[in-house]
Amino acid sequence: MYLMKKVLLYEDNNELAESISLYLEMNSGFLLLSRFQHPMDVLFQTAELQPDIVLMDIDMPMMDGISAVKSMRKAGLQTPVLMLTVFEDDQNIIDAICAGANGYILKKNLDLLETYIEEAYNGGAPLSGTVATRVLQLFANQNKKERNNSDMLTEREKEVLALLSKGYSYKMIAAELYLSIDTIRVHIKKIYQKLGVNSATEALNWLYTK
Repeated sequence: MYLMKKVLLYEDNNELAESISLYLEMNSGFLLLSRFQHPMDVLFQTAELQPDIVLMDIDMPMMDGISAVKSMRKAGLQTPVLMLTVFEDDQNIIDAICAGANGYILKKNLDLLETYIEEAYNGGAPLSGTVATRVLQLFANQNKKERNNSDMLTEREKEVLALLSKGYSYKMIAAELYLSIDTIRVHIKKIYQKLGVNSATEALNWLYTK
């Protein structure tokens, strides 16, 4: 049976919220559960509505989106969260990813929202194109820093992590590097072990905070 992805939206701009709602409602693959202008009650709302994906603005009244994601992760809620924002500066990107966001999407790229939601739902970490470029630049700068030998990744593992940071799925990484999906899983398992993390989000968090 084909299952619709259940979506919860947090956006204080009524016009934009209406546009996103209409977009989702016209797409048979998604079910918009509800939309809210602020995430003050995000823990209760996500627990009650059980969404598959949360779309989260950053700049909202009462509580910003990054703080909302932090509170979700602190409470043990692992629902994938895509940040929807106009901000493309390094600090907001880093803060969102470190808070536990699963993707970072610029509002000017909402025409690709269906693809981004599908990627996040399937375990990816989708990023808008210019955001992905910034992430790779941060990754390149990070590689210039000295690290303890026990934390060093192999060149192949760095390639895998770089693609993971661009939002590639395991299947896409395998195709890009001409490897099997099982081999990619082995590489990612080793990356997680070396970095002492358990997920792609935590790996990217490590990347930006070390």
